[in-house]
Formats: sequence, structure tokens, C-alpha cells
Amino acid sequence: MPGPKLDPVESDPVLPQSVDVVVIGGGIAGSCAALELADRGLRVALCEKGQVGAEQSSRNWGWVRLSHRDPREMPLMVESVRLWQTINERVGADTGYRKCGITFTLATDADVADAEEAIAEQNKYQIPARLIPAAEALERFPGLSLDIKGAMYNPEDGRAEPQKAAPAVARALRERGGTVHQNCAVRVIETAGGRVSGVVTEKGTIRCSAVLLAGGAWSRLFLNNMGIYLPQLRTTSTVLRTSPIPDGPDGTVKYKDFTVRHRYDGGYTIAGSNTSRFEITPDSFRLFKAFLPTLKNEWRGLRMTVGRQTLEGLRTPRKWGPNDRTPFEETRILDPIPDKRRADRMLADVKGAWPTFADATVEQYWAGQIDVLPDVIPAISPTEGVKNGVPGLFVSTGFSGHGFGLGPGAGRLAADLVSGHTPIVDPTPFRLSRFTDGSKVRAMIGITTR
Repeated sequence: MPGPKLDPVESDPVLPQSVDVVVIGGGIAGSCAALELADRGLRVALCEKGQVGAEQSSRNWGWVRLSHRDPREMPLMVESVRLWQTINERVGADTGYRKCGITFTLATDADVADAEEAIAEQNKYQIPARLIPAAEALERFPGLSLDIKGAMYNPEDGRAEPQKAAPAVARALRERGGTVHQNCAVRVIETAGGRVSGVVTEKGTIRCSAVLLAGGAWSRLFLNNMGIYLPQLRTTSTVLRTSPIPDGPDGTVKYKDFTVRHRYDGGYTIAGSNTSRFEITPDSFRLFKAFLPTLKNEWRGLRMTVGRQTLEGLRTPRKWGPNDRTPFEETRILDPIPDKRRADRMLADVKGAWPTFADATVEQYWAGQIDVLPDVIPAISPTEGVKNGVPGLFVSTGFSGHGFGLGPGAGRLAADLVSGHTPIVDPTPFRLSRFTDGSKVRAMIGITTR
């Protein structure tokens, strides 16, 4: 089942013999990191097993939000928003980024109390989030009728188009002299003298002194082949887009049963947590202990099922060599089956609450697999210092549904670490070693994804 239609990116037909850095993964985090590195004068090759942006980087809700961020992510998100504000000029294309404000409706008194804490956290960074009464919240969306206590509103929150963003960044990378290689899976990393010396791809070898793994939901499998521990699981969520609605609302609104976001094409992206599911795999048992904090807090109410991922997990090899065909070549693009029944119910809820959408029709459904770490914040880190870690190998992964908005900031931080520059923010919360150094893993309660 095809996912969202992406803006095209041309591939370079020939692999370079050598570069300074190979970036594995052409999602928003990998593409942004590659562009940052190229802008610093480094030779960069971006290798993507499928198509640039084809997995979760194009399947998310398209939010660029400061609201409801884990406090550990806030400094990085502040920097990321600053980068989003100039991204169109930087890449010479329209990514769809706009400040539109996001209205988080609050259905209960407990929601109001949580929002007050979230607002206090944002205000520390001079972010003008505020609590507004129900009448003011609904005035922003004429015709919308909801039983709410109020809302948290942040005018600095925005949106961008997932199908445009990563491809635009990758094209800009090529304009800077970097190379992009799609349908080119990296099989293994080579070392010499105890550090990275190159990568072996399905199309040949590239010599390099550094590698950044930004492989999204595939990162655990890649690192496992090297004996490096990354406690990463996947959840699946369904999204739909509607036909264009003349004079429809421009702002973004989140209600407990649905979210509605205006699209570049005049339609709307509609999503919600009710369409999320978790398919049990062998890794579910291997990582059960690591994910206990997340299960207690973040995944309450998440539907757990047995399905296609269960079978794939059983037959996916966990070890391979440079001459073997890898799982990354067997599955070029993760394209889960969307839950149309729940998505249709969600659209019916929207129509019932909002006559503006009475004539809206579904133009496409899709689903995406979200990579999740136990504490629900990413790993942006060198691997050096962890068991079987390799000097010169870095990771940027595990964004746990928050990665699209964080993409430019995460790219900058990863590039800082790879190139030895002063990090844009303190990288300590994102270190890979936190899962093995005895640190207490905790997940923030009540994070809103995307």
C-alpha cells in the first residue's frame, strides 16, 4: 500500500570512493545532519535503503511544536524552531513551514493542571504559551463544538509538510556537493586501528572516518549486528488526509479524540492516538524490563496486537556480513497497513463536532512505524564508550514520535558531535550510554507525540 507522495530527490549514480562522513538514513534527522556537515566543508554521502523521507519522516502529523515537550528536549526544540524559521531560504524550497499556533484543548480538570505545568516549562524559555478559556479556544475554529474546560495555546507552534521537508533538505545537500544514494542499503561498518574506516553498501564500499546512523526504526537491528545495545521498539499509527476544504481553518487543534492540521494542498491531516497500536515481536520480550517505565506511563491504553510485525520479527535475521543480503534490502520502506476502521471513526467524530468538515472526503490513508526508546527522548550520541562502540560511529535515532519537529535541531547537534564543534545544546540527556551506565530511566507522563 503506497504511503504519502513524496517530492522527488535525484540519486547520484556513482558511489564516491571516499568521503569524510557517511550518513545512514535519509529521514529528516539524517538529511538535516548531512546538510549541516556539508555546510561545514565536509564531504558527505547520504545512503538511504529506500527513498529519502519515505518512512516516518513523511508519515507524521507535520507538527513543529514547542508545547508538551519533555523538559530534556526543550533546549534542543527551541534551537530547532529557530532553524525551521530559516529553513526555506536555506534549502531554496518551500518545506511548508509556517507558524500557525497549536490549540491543545483540555477536557478535564486534570488536563488543565497538566497544561499549567507545561506552560510554566515553556515560559522558562520565553515561549508565550498560555491557558485560555473554552470560549476563546473555540472562537479560533468557527463552528467547532466541544465540551472542554479550556485550552493551552502557543502562537509559536507551527507546521511543515512531511512529504516536502526531508526531500528539500536532501536536494540542498546535493547542491552543496554532497551525494545522495537511494535504494542503497549500508550493510556493515568497517574499522581499522580500532575506529571507523568505511562502510560496505549493497553497491560497493565507501571509505570514511565517521558514520552517523540515523536509521529510525531500523537502528536497533543495525547496531545489534555490531553488538551495540539500543533498546528500541516500534508502534504503528494511522493518519488520513482529506480533500481540500475551501476557507477551512488555518490553525492546528488537538482534542482527546482527534487532531486536525491544515495542509499545504488545502486539505487536512487528521490523526489521533486512538489509531495507535503495538504489535508484539520477539524484541517485546527481550526489552520488556527496559520498557517497564514506558509501559506504566506512556503506553497506557495502547492496543497490543499480534500481526504482520510479529511474523516479520520472528524471521528477520539478527546477524549478517558484508556479502550477505540484509533485512534493509528485503524491506526498502516500512509501509504498515492503516487501520481504516478507526480512522473513519475518527473522521466521523470530527464531522460530528465540526460542520465545516461535513463534506470532507478521504483522499488517502497511511500508517507509519514510530521508533520508541524507554525514556521517550532520542539518542544523539557517539557510540564510543558503550560496549562494542566504535570511535567514529555516532547515532541519531529513537525520536519516539517527536522527531519531525526536532529534525533540524537534531541534525545540528549530531553534526556538532561528528565534527567536534561545541554542541548546540548539552548532549548529556541524549547519550547512548544512559541505557547501560546505571542511570534511572524515566519517561515523562503525558507527552503529546509528533
